[in-house]
Amino acid sequence: MTTLDRPTPAPLTAPAPRRRLHRPLLATTAAMAALALFCLCAMVFDDRVLLGETVWLKPLKFAIAMVLYCGTLAWLVAFPHRGQRLTWWMGVVFAATAVVDVGFVVVQAARGTFSHFNTQTDAVNTIGQWVFMTGVPGLFLANLVIAVTLSWQRVTDRATSMAIRAGLGIAVFGMALGYLMGYSGKQQTTDAYGRPVTLAAGHTVQHEQPALRDGVADMPVTHWSTAGGDVRIAHFAGLHGIQLLIVAAIVLARLAPTVGWLRGERTRARVIGVFALGYTGLVAVLLWQALRGQPVTAPDGETLTALGLVAAVTAAGIALVYAVSGRARRTEVSAAVRPHGSRPPMSR
Repeated sequence: MTTLDRPTPAPLTAPAPRRRLHRPLLATTAAMAALALFCLCAMVFDDRVLLGETVWLKPLKFAIAMVLYCGTLAWLVAFPHRGQRLTWWMGVVFAATAVVDVGFVVVQAARGTFSHFNTQTDAVNTIGQWVFMTGVPGLFLANLVIAVTLSWQRVTDRATSMAIRAGLGIAVFGMALGYLMGYSGKQQTTDAYGRPVTLAAGHTVQHEQPALRDGVADMPVTHWSTAGGDVRIAHFAGLHGIQLLIVAAIVLARLAPTVGWLRGERTRARVIGVFALGYTGLVAVLLWQALRGQPVTAPDGETLTALGLVAAVTAAGIALVYAVSGRARRTEVSAAVRPHGSRPPMSR
């Protein structure tokens, strides 16, 4: 038999399917990164302010948030999974809606006025507010469909899959908190040119009268309130918990070769589950604190007690995982050193 007649040997293993990142979400991520850079430059040359902050701060914050979230979604939906066509289209919906919504924030910043809760009756603002009312549910529902589709299947190793499922669930909750932003009622203020503007709602919660408006006694950069409760803090924490959990899964995988009790994949998944439970508790405490009208910088005894309880439950969960992992390791070692064919001693 000649060399040409010999059959070609079959490969020992099938090649892994090539992952293709979600292009619309990647394009949106790149566009938002460019927008963030533009806003940083615009801050240098444009001295207009709204509620004491540069008009370009809100577009900057939205751009950075979308870089993080769209980039994460592009990575997630690229994993092979059932329902991939559905999640791909939901990614398209999320990307398109993000571009439209953030685009309106940019337009209003350029006009020197507010994008959120603005009751002005000019054509641009009227159309933009309608876009917001339809766009925000689009972001929420697209994210919800992706979360539900991925939550019942394992797309990668146990720990990362747990981080994805828990993180998406927390993110859905964080997005839903956006509907509580109007808790503080109407506010009277002015735009960047000193013209009066009525805002239908605000972010700052204070139960005393007169109600505290946004832009009074707030933190640098984030402009979260230091005089009253601020729902934006819980909203922000909920949205970006998924990135923290995925990073935690990566760190645990890097520690596994040197930290014996983390070598088991199931153990690392349990640790991520405990982290997710603790992080959910943190978001809930931040929301409870804000709705009571309490600034995040001045927690009272009840808030500190709740935070301590969340920390204690998280620590207890980690200790339990460690104990279970140690018992499993001892069982494996015992089975490995037992002579072949021998049986464990019978208990009397």
